[in-house]
Amino acid sequence: MEYKFYNGNKSNVWAKHRLYPEILLPRDLYEALSDIWCEYSCAPRMRKDWSKDNKTLGQCSITAFLLQDIFGGEVYGVPLDEGGYHCYNVVDDHIIDLTSEQFGDKELEYKKENPQSREEHFRDPEKYQRYLYLCQELIKWCIAHR
Repeated sequence: MEYKFYNGNKSNVWAKHRLYPEILLPRDLYEALSDIWCEYSCAPRMRKDWSKDNKTLGQCSITAFLLQDIFGGEVYGVPLDEGGYHCYNVVDDHIIDLTSEQFGDKELEYKKENPQSREEHFRDPEKYQRYLYLCQELIKWCIAHR
């Protein structure tokens, strides 16, 4: 399988926390989330543009913090032209962005700047609920793929 996310075919970072036994590498998480990401898990302001063909749209922060739960590391943000940040992970000096394909051919400038805080992001109860949804659906996915 070709992995379309940033560093998808190079991300040989192993899970540090075995919260989800079937998830060993970032590409395992990408495969699982490809079945889970949906309009509900998309950021509300982007839902009208979400589709199965653009499944990573509006999923960045909740996905980045879920990846951090499993692989450790830090979450950073790329400043966006329209404001806010696009979240991605740095784990053991590997940059991993599971949701980069939402930008098509646009190249993002990944710098280890603009650290993102889980506490700050999850002050928004709606965003926290979407994160919990991904966690719960990932448990179901893992059970179904044993």
